[in-house]
Amino acid sequence: MDRRRFFIGAGALALVGGAFAATEGRNLFYAALSEGVDEQISVAEAHRLAEAGEILLIDIRRPDEWDATGTPASGHRLDMWREDFAEALLDLTGGAQDARVALICARGVRSSRLTNRLSEAGFTNIIDVPEGMLGSGAGPGWIREGLPLDRS
Repeated sequence: MDRRRFFIGAGALALVGGAFAATEGRNLFYAALSEGVDEQISVAEAHRLAEAGEILLIDIRRPDEWDATGTPASGHRLDMWREDFAEALLDLTGGAQDARVALICARGVRSSRLTNRLSEAGFTNIIDVPEGMLGSGAGPGWIREGLPLDRS
């Protein structure tokens, strides 16, 4: 190996290592998407908290996605593309904008973006589940973890 390739490789490795350390080991893609997100939890934690009634877990994917994979058995279905999404979410929380609401989608992209938008809309306790149903760089996802599904 020549010196030039060695130094280029070493520089790239140092950059990746520095970025990994700067994000405390979190995936850079999800770290960038979730800028401003107050809290992220794993799918296992989301399930545990939803079962205990400590959070309201919302699957924000489309109905065709729900039909294809099922939804979290401990969650609620609410298509993020509904025009009245914020109002429907407010109905589910009993009118409380400070209710703990966790959002899950397929791979964590939509939930992260919607988390930021809902915070801007006045919701104060929105949580992101970045693994999603199908898994992502943040983790294996709801289905691979073998968590319970509602297929109705």
